[in-house]
Amino acid sequence: MSEHNDWKPAEVRPDGVEPSAGGLRRTLAAMDDFGDVLTRAKVVVFRGFQVSEPELEDVMDLLLPNRLAYRHGTSPRTKVAAGNVYTSTEYPREQTIAMHNELSYSHKWPARLLFYCATTPGSGGATPVVDGTLWLESLDDEVRDAFAGGVRYSQNLHDGLGLGRSWQQTFETDDREQVEAFLEEGHFAWKWTSDGGLRMVSPVRPAAVKHPVTGDEVWFNQADHFHPAALGDDLARELAQILPPEELPQSVTFADGGPIPEAYVTHVHDRGLELAVDVDWRQGDLMVIDNVAVGHGRRPYTGDRRVLVAMSD
Repeated sequence: MSEHNDWKPAEVRPDGVEPSAGGLRRTLAAMDDFGDVLTRAKVVVFRGFQVSEPELEDVMDLLLPNRLAYRHGTSPRTKVAAGNVYTSTEYPREQTIAMHNELSYSHKWPARLLFYCATTPGSGGATPVVDGTLWLESLDDEVRDAFAGGVRYSQNLHDGLGLGRSWQQTFETDDREQVEAFLEEGHFAWKWTSDGGLRMVSPVRPAAVKHPVTGDEVWFNQADHFHPAALGDDLARELAQILPPEELPQSVTFADGGPIPEAYVTHVHDRGLELAVDVDWRQGDLMVIDNVAVGHGRRPYTGDRRVLVAMSD
């Protein structure tokens, strides 16, 4: 584990170029291949280029060549631009968002994420990032072995009125045929309910995967985010005490359907946050992360923090 302990994101600042969106574009053009840079660094933070929000799209075209919709997303976001740009997760500012890899519970996930700070938070609000190999290696053998067979996720999505997200929000469409095609492609078990909602159960998903380029094995699942033990507010926790798991907006089991012990979930959750490196924000900063190599989250904050996010394959 020691070889990963000193990992931290790479920083790029204006060097021989003006601090502007144009300067950032020239910096990127001078790189041999940003994909190779990102694979080596895992996270690249661009500071001091003073990119304004109206200039963001031109910069993103160089960093995220094929921006993706947030399809099958579980967190509340708002789309702010036609080019698949979203607000970062809109949870209350006092809440910590635990470490995770975007859409790791699905059969399709983005290879890259880009974050952009449009408004500096009053205080706090860092985006913590964690090396997925270090996270995996840090887990107790008992926990790592228990997850070796993978996990299975369940979701109950309402039709516009209910707890959690609707299926229309989750899939960014009100076309049932589009949703069904996505579910069939991902080999979900699913059914439409009598009240217009959608019940879906994933096939077995891995708890850890190998990076497609480096071959490094990384922790790559969101079992703790789907488990009642890690729910982020009192109402959600109370709900988990009242409803059986199969009726919750989302839940998770081991591959064989067996329950995941609360202590395992807490262990995974806590290790990720303990090992994370915080990336603080100033207006105009950008960060690109390798979504397989690295997990990310959010620290609590005060003020009017506004961070945008986009995704790419």
